[in-house]
Amino acid sequence: MGGIGKTTLADAVFHRQSSKFEVRCFLANVRENSEKTDGLNVLRNTLVRELLKDERVNINTPSIPPHIQDRLRRTKALIVLDDVNAREQLEVLVGDHDRFCQGSRIIITARDKGLLEQKVDPEKIYDVEGLGSDDALRLFHSHAFGNKSPTTDHPELSREVVDYIKGIPLALKVMGSLFHRCKSKKEWEAKWNKLKRVQIGEIQKVLRVSYDGLDDIEKEIFLDIACFYKGYKRRDVERMLDCCDFFGEEGINDLIDRSLISISKLNCIEMHDLVQEMGKAIVCEQPIEERSRLFIAEDVYQVLTNNQRDGHVQAISLDLYKIRQLHLELEHANFENMYQLRFLRVNSIPASIVSLDLPNSLRFLEWEYYPLKSLPSKFSAQNLVFLHTRSNEVGAQLWNEYQSPMNLKWINLAFSKHLTEVPNLSRSLNIEHIDLPGCGRLVEIPSYFQHLGKLTYLNLGNCNNLKNLPEMPCNLEFLNLSTTAIEELPSSVWSHEKISHLDITYCEHLKSLPSNSCKLKLSGSLSLNGCDSLCEFWELPRDTTVLELSWTPIKELRNESIESVVGLTAIKLIFCKSLVSLPTNIWKLKYLESLDLSSCSNFQHLPEISEAMEHLEFLNLSFTKVKEVPPSIGNLVALRKLHLAQCSIQEIPDDLFCLTSLQELNLCGSEIKSIPASIKQAVQLSRLYLVGCESLESLPELPSLLRCLEAGGCTSLKTVSSSSTTITQGWEEHIFSRGLREKHIFSNCPKLDENARSNIMADAQLRIMRMATASSKFKEDKIEQPSYDSDNSYYEESLRTRSFVAICCPGNEIPNWFSHKSEGCSIKIELPRDWFSSDFLGFALSLVVAATLGYMEFECKYNFKTSNGESHEFNNLCYIEAPHPQYDRDSHDVFVWWHNNVFEEVVEGAQSLAAFYKLVTEVNVHFTVLTGLRKPVPVEKCGICMLYGKDVEMIKQRAL
Repeated sequence: MGGIGKTTLADAVFHRQSSKFEVRCFLANVRENSEKTDGLNVLRNTLVRELLKDERVNINTPSIPPHIQDRLRRTKALIVLDDVNAREQLEVLVGDHDRFCQGSRIIITARDKGLLEQKVDPEKIYDVEGLGSDDALRLFHSHAFGNKSPTTDHPELSREVVDYIKGIPLALKVMGSLFHRCKSKKEWEAKWNKLKRVQIGEIQKVLRVSYDGLDDIEKEIFLDIACFYKGYKRRDVERMLDCCDFFGEEGINDLIDRSLISISKLNCIEMHDLVQEMGKAIVCEQPIEERSRLFIAEDVYQVLTNNQRDGHVQAISLDLYKIRQLHLELEHANFENMYQLRFLRVNSIPASIVSLDLPNSLRFLEWEYYPLKSLPSKFSAQNLVFLHTRSNEVGAQLWNEYQSPMNLKWINLAFSKHLTEVPNLSRSLNIEHIDLPGCGRLVEIPSYFQHLGKLTYLNLGNCNNLKNLPEMPCNLEFLNLSTTAIEELPSSVWSHEKISHLDITYCEHLKSLPSNSCKLKLSGSLSLNGCDSLCEFWELPRDTTVLELSWTPIKELRNESIESVVGLTAIKLIFCKSLVSLPTNIWKLKYLESLDLSSCSNFQHLPEISEAMEHLEFLNLSFTKVKEVPPSIGNLVALRKLHLAQCSIQEIPDDLFCLTSLQELNLCGSEIKSIPASIKQAVQLSRLYLVGCESLESLPELPSLLRCLEAGGCTSLKTVSSSSTTITQGWEEHIFSRGLREKHIFSNCPKLDENARSNIMADAQLRIMRMATASSKFKEDKIEQPSYDSDNSYYEESLRTRSFVAICCPGNEIPNWFSHKSEGCSIKIELPRDWFSSDFLGFALSLVVAATLGYMEFECKYNFKTSNGESHEFNNLCYIEAPHPQYDRDSHDVFVWWHNNVFEEVVEGAQSLAAFYKLVTEVNVHFTVLTGLRKPVPVEKCGICMLYGKDVEMIKQRAL
């Protein structure tokens, strides 16, 4: 049944188990979304894109193409299909059992058990039952009193209500909300005596009680949301309701209080399916000709073709695509006889309607692919409040001189390609919101706009032929002029005190900003990105916190400009090729957190850092002409990320590694020859990027928490010191460092000597044992039921199931510490009797492969065989990117890795994982390596090492 908690339960399982799978997807509201135009195909594309992490996927054929099917079969996935109501949905979305990788899990929620029994083993179907008595009481109390353990003088009444509802979560919420306003025991008893007449088995009647308690306007709002607005942004719904004099904000708050609707994290209106069905059922209780709202395509078609005078219908939502699917034609749409119609929303298809009549009562008109160049001539538009027509047909003469949309508040003509001028809004003095983005033929804005005193929102983005802008009205708050052809801003914009959002990015012809005093109070950022002609500016908005000047020809930041914005937290000057230096007072910006000068190809040096910067966390000087890091870098006491890629820097000062906050250092492509030994003092450094440092000759001992080292293409690198001391000394710290993944890459470093390679692979054993030990701290019996209210529980679950270590360096031999080795791409191991114990930490794996550029996918196909002849096979994937600028096609790389999810695989029919694996006597592993372009990479050798906790101390002592 609906309302029992199927979706809530599936959501909880999904979030609890998702870390055990490589990819995951939760498809909500399958029934509702599949009913939309091409809905099932859209859902399938959404599913495949999320699983493959590829937004380019677009399947328009009945079956999935083989190359995509092959990719799906290689990935262990967790999928939830919520609210399925048709076999076709299952066939299209998940197909047969072989569509996904072995070990994948698919969770389906449905109201029809028979539907699942056609596809699923009955033993795998779970009937969701109502909440237990105590849980039900807590849920009821949370909605009746606002807390789970209220102090009340009538607990026996609470228990009686809860026992009566029989654990149905939705009914508990709604009933609890009905009691929320009852203050005394007498009020409770009166409410309960009224409610208990309802048969709780018919949950729709329980919901109907809550609806019946609404006043007339609240009922109208509820029915509008149920029929038209579910999933819409709350603010937009409030505006649309206000168009009809329904007091949207107040009404929505009341529906929330009564648990009839809720607001999502994205601030959208949410309504339970059962509540929505109840609302639609209320509308459909009346005969078609007497209904207030029409939302079924056949019903709308019937009413339109009858062409009778109708005073009942108030709102219509029409999908013309569904009319065509029914093999019906609708060339003339006569809504004029519906003289009470206030709301009309049409999802159309181009050129389906050739003539149209509208009633003068209409307040809200939204029509995608509006088929005509103008509104019907007989339509007065005097009551029209909201107009949204996205169409290639609409022209400047949207209405004639006799039509007067004087009450219009919202107009949206986005991407109207033939719109050459704004429709006459001079008499629309109530206008608040004008949306005209993408109107490519629009050249100017009328001067009367400055007199539209209620206008707060004006969007002219991507009107790329718009050259002239008049003075702006006094109450404007939002102005988007991005990618227009304007050459100057009106002075009224710069001195405007109410504009909080101003977008003038990519205005390529904008030469300067107004010289008058700036009174703008922007809420956050000022972006001038892509203003190719803007060479200088003076005063900036004082409240600016983020200043973006990327892709501009500015030569300098003026001292006076900087001094006017003391609250700046971020400055972005990316690709400012004329910028040579920064003003000395840049360090006066005490709240600055981020300074990005990347690709400023003529920028040569930072000014001396004269005082401590307590908030600056990110400094990016990549692709500049900077030749040295100033010794005063030590004053950046909060610095976390420093990027110096492709700079001419040859030395790194020791002072840099005194910064205990430093976590990431990028020196890719720089001219450094060595790294100071003091780097091991950088106790928080976790990411070091050295790709393409062709002059680098040596690496010292590295800090203990360094998780990512990318040194591919360091063609002069000869020596790499052992980091065994720092690794072993930082063993316990690593367990709590939240470092789930560790990667050290030395591909295409052809000059590495034998000692360097030996050190890298010896350290690899330590790194793997350290991560495996850390992961073993979080055995499943410790977090069998993790609390997701805890900040640490998700981390602990992730560490246990997703930990990963990978090391790569040139070579053609499996490391000596691997006990099992084989030529080629497969290996077979005879396992000792008690190999699978609580001390077992997993398999370390190693391959020798032909050197390959970039991203690689490693597939390990395991086949475990037991003493009684049973076997269990599954795939395990990992992805390793080995970045380097170039490589020798005849060379080889050695990869070593460990992945902690191999033995989490559920074994069908086994009482437990341990019970199965203790019977295993043999394992065969076959390796496949593919490039990012899905080309196979030859595997020369392979190896496996079994890891046990009892060996940790011995390995640590041997390393020291």
